[in-house]
Amino acid sequence: MLEELKEEYIVNKVGGRFKLSTLIQKRMIALNQGARPLVESRGADKMAVVIQEIMQDKIYLDMSGNLQNTEPTEEAEEGGTVDLTQPSE
Repeated sequence: MLEELKEEYIVNKVGGRFKLSTLIQKRMIALNQGARPLVESRGADKMAVVIQEIMQDKIYLDMSGNLQNTEPTEEAEEGGTVDLTQPSE
């Protein structure tokens, strides 16, 4: 297990263990379906990428439980929404 997951900081950062688990699961699915990492990976496994994305405030769950990111994208700049569970085009 990654050291970050042993600390309460990451749990509190996302709002609890259930939300952390949900966020990790949804982002892992997105990465496995071809979504691009939002942090430098340099050969790191996908779990480490997801943890770094959370620690760097790159991803979060919105009030509806949907995966969101904090980085501006072309779709968001044009007023559209970005679904991080879908592969990037």
